[in-house]
Amino acid sequence: MSELALWSQLLAMTKYESPFTEKYFTQTMDHFNFNSVGNGSYSQRYLITDKYWEKGYGPIFFYTGNEGDIWDFALNSGFIMELAAQQRALVIFAEHRYYGKSLPFGKESFNIPFVGLLTVEQALADYAVMITELKQQLAATACPVIVFGGSYGGMLSVYMRLKYPNIVAGALAASAPILSTAGLGDSRQFFRDVTSDFESYAPECRDAVRGAFQQLKQLGEQQEYSRIQSEFALCKTPSSPKDVHQLNGLLRNAFTIMAMLDYPYSTHFMGSLPANPVKVACDTMLSGPDLLANLKNTAGIVYNSSGLLPCFDLYSLYLECADPTGCGLGFNSMAWDYQACTEIELCYESNNVTDMFPPMAFTEKDRELYCAKRWAVIPRPGWLKIQYWGNALSTASNIIFSNGDLDPWANGGVRKSLTFWSLKVPFSSHPIHFSPNSPSHMSVINARKIEADLIAQWVKMERTRSQQSL
Repeated sequence: MSELALWSQLLAMTKYESPFTEKYFTQTMDHFNFNSVGNGSYSQRYLITDKYWEKGYGPIFFYTGNEGDIWDFALNSGFIMELAAQQRALVIFAEHRYYGKSLPFGKESFNIPFVGLLTVEQALADYAVMITELKQQLAATACPVIVFGGSYGGMLSVYMRLKYPNIVAGALAASAPILSTAGLGDSRQFFRDVTSDFESYAPECRDAVRGAFQQLKQLGEQQEYSRIQSEFALCKTPSSPKDVHQLNGLLRNAFTIMAMLDYPYSTHFMGSLPANPVKVACDTMLSGPDLLANLKNTAGIVYNSSGLLPCFDLYSLYLECADPTGCGLGFNSMAWDYQACTEIELCYESNNVTDMFPPMAFTEKDRELYCAKRWAVIPRPGWLKIQYWGNALSTASNIIFSNGDLDPWANGGVRKSLTFWSLKVPFSSHPIHFSPNSPSHMSVINARKIEADLIAQWVKMERTRSQQSL
């Protein structure tokens, strides 16, 4: 059975045991043009549970779905359910348009011009409309709404509070890189911080990774393609520098995933990883003198956790795209690639100086050339900063920015408190404290306690405000 089939089977079993009911909401295709696509609608998937809800009174906890199947996020966000039990809340997980099963034009959704309705603005409007209409349907118009999200979903939660404060009373944004994705910050930061995670475990680990990539570079320059195939168990023999570049991207992506998901327990989120994958990776890299074999085996932690793959297919396991940190696979990868070509800026580079990876640049010009060819679009640098405030957040309120100090995305987000809360979570990854597992470190437990108390305050404040307005 393939890795994907194993994960799909596990997901199906977990769905069966979950408290959520899967439903579909009739959603407007284009919220901003009344003549567009014949005022059409599409079926937007959402998950809902009233297991703990005090009907008509308890708050509504609404997860702003991000770049993937909504079940993946619902089944890895146990903290929201714990909080719902404490505060007697209704819980809704909404799927982002163009992801999972929420495809406005079915299999044609990623054809031009249909893909043009995939924007942050349209997604936020989807959530605003869904919240408003579901509150009416469920006789919950007096119930305060708190939005939650992790990573890109955390960005959307922030944007919901900024753009629709009339609908959303507060937002918890975990690992939300709202600054780096708006073009603010250092393009070297991400892969520098990935390297730092491995370096923190053992400086020798960083040196071993760098040394392995150096050996691979030498083989590529000498065009020893058969040797490269043999060393990395590739399904096909590389035949050009382009293939070696693809291999470098695949290998770098493995380290990225392990740094992001460096949880103290095994996880099946975004694949299947062991507990403490950074430690496992470093132990593998330091397991013997053959650095290329160690590098291959380290990549196998991500790409071949079951041990069933007979070889690595360079172009099916990893897709190079407009996001140097990886787009994933399938329709979801196409949607994220398009977003990285339009509003989401992800011009990150590795350089083998501030990080342990081969020099792989991705400049604004590289992005522009790729996106024009792939999607016939020209990116708009700075658009998120214009539309959603960038770092000018001094008038924002009722937002929690929570970042784990092991998360390579953390330094692309908000780390200082202004008129909102910014929580640093030591020994935490991306975004660990939403996870269904009981937290194993006091830092995560303490962060959850602070968040729960703040959210309870926001709910109380919103009830008071609503009563006063009446």
